[in-house]
Amino acid sequence: MLIAQLSDLHIRPEGVLYQGEIDAAQQLREAIAQLHRLDRLPDLVLITGDLTDEGHPDEYAALRRILATLDLPFLLIPGNHDQRENLRTAFADHRYLPASGPLHYCIDDHPMRIIGLDATVPGEHHGHIDEAGLHWLESTLRDDTGRPTLIMLHHPPFVCGIPYMDEYRLMDEASLRAVVARFDHIEAVLCGHVHRPMCRRWAGTVVSTAPSTATQIDLKFRPDAEPTSHAGPRGFMLHLWHPAHGLVSHTCEVGAHRGPYPFA
Repeated sequence: MLIAQLSDLHIRPEGVLYQGEIDAAQQLREAIAQLHRLDRLPDLVLITGDLTDEGHPDEYAALRRILATLDLPFLLIPGNHDQRENLRTAFADHRYLPASGPLHYCIDDHPMRIIGLDATVPGEHHGHIDEAGLHWLESTLRDDTGRPTLIMLHHPPFVCGIPYMDEYRLMDEASLRAVVARFDHIEAVLCGHVHRPMCRRWAGTVVSTAPSTATQIDLKFRPDAEPTSHAGPRGFMLHLWHPAHGLVSHTCEVGAHRGPYPFA
């Protein structure tokens, strides 16, 4: 099974630039075009949050117009820049999304189970999963321990070292870790939020983050570092799963490439 992961799209209303500088809509179109050019089309696309920049209905309308050009099935979860109710309304035809409450769900239609976790906190930028969400996750994981499972989660549950991102990470990660660590069939936890590819061993599995299709957050480690980002490189992830070999993940940059050249 081949799974593509897009993240942190930050779509603005038609004709409005992200941060006044970046045409996030065009950059998403370019990412979609690159997906369509792959020599093997993904079976599924996962979109791990920050679908829009401010969560307004006109942003979701613009997003839907772009995603209508994606000739692949996709699943989505919200990020801290989304508005849960506006997202739910805009994607009402996505029947896997719950009709009320946090947008947790489980998809059983593929060789791998896909669990979407909604860690958004309305009005805030950090992530949190409450007791009801943790109980739902544990029950869902226990329902089928024989099938490899992926968890989608916008906020990574670890300290990455970039101070201005760690301020808005998933808080109280120990509670989520305690649930995930009870199971050995979780292939990976796929996150966004940090606009960079990262990976870490965590809770008996692997957590990886995807680059943004819009901008890359700058890598700074000083505690007093000023938050900055730039226009590239941007990209997406490809996760290739084989029943005999497990899961391997690839970072794919979006943009102009010279070549191809003969392999030597």
